[in-house]
Amino acid sequence: MPQGSLYQIQKLILNAAYYYIISFAKNIFEKQAYIFSMDTNRILIFSSSRAGDGGYLEMAVPVIKTFLAGRALNIAFIPFASVDNNYEAYAEMVRLAFNELPYTITTVLPENAKIVVEKADAIMVGGGNTFKLLHDIYDCQLLDIIRDKVNKATPYIGWSAGANITAPGIGTTNDMPVVAPKSFNALGLLPFQINPHYNNVIPTNHNGETRDQRLQEFMQMNPGLPIVALPEGTYLQLEANLLVFKGDYEGTLFYRDEKDALTKRTIIAGEDLSFLL
Repeated sequence: MPQGSLYQIQKLILNAAYYYIISFAKNIFEKQAYIFSMDTNRILIFSSSRAGDGGYLEMAVPVIKTFLAGRALNIAFIPFASVDNNYEAYAEMVRLAFNELPYTITTVLPENAKIVVEKADAIMVGGGNTFKLLHDIYDCQLLDIIRDKVNKATPYIGWSAGANITAPGIGTTNDMPVVAPKSFNALGLLPFQINPHYNNVIPTNHNGETRDQRLQEFMQMNPGLPIVALPEGTYLQLEANLLVFKGDYEGTLFYRDEKDALTKRTIIAGEDLSFLL
């Protein structure tokens, strides 16, 4: 083989090895950066916008004020769970609830969705129909944008449907499937399922499944996913890798025990649920 050809082959091998090493190192760095970002996630999710006969977001506003440290922030409000599509009216309700706090709340609309979310200091997702919410998030190509921002420490606040989509999927929502999203896969910011508005009240002469039975059916088909059931007036707060259940009522955790049996237990206010992460 001519000496020049041998040199060219050696050069190609060295270049290939160089790019392989750089790509491998970049991949490791990105994985480490992602793992690190999980420690920076700041998530606050409520079962509902109201507790008992309280006003709209009345219970949530002081909690959110503390969570955001009362700072002046630009908040992207995602109203897509609204089925009537009157997004500005929905956003105005939210602004009114926060009118004494220094927030600029911008409505996320289909035509501005990416830029508003990307520029936001915090993301807020309202309640309504979870299927409609996830459908529109997919349509606006927001799923990865929201996930990436939250994994880089942008605070996430949601209630009802906005809480549902922090889970791996929306299979434990209480909502009717009024529209089919591209997928049931959601943000996956939390490694367990959420069931908001939780109660297991059985009306007299009711012969259908109870809420508990429906949640246990989900676990039969999805054995690796626990469910945190949030009664109205309760919420989860995640900061610095510490996940705490808070509120005025007890919650319920559905899980599989060491014998792989479907089990549920009560969660008390102030309980550390970080073992679920």
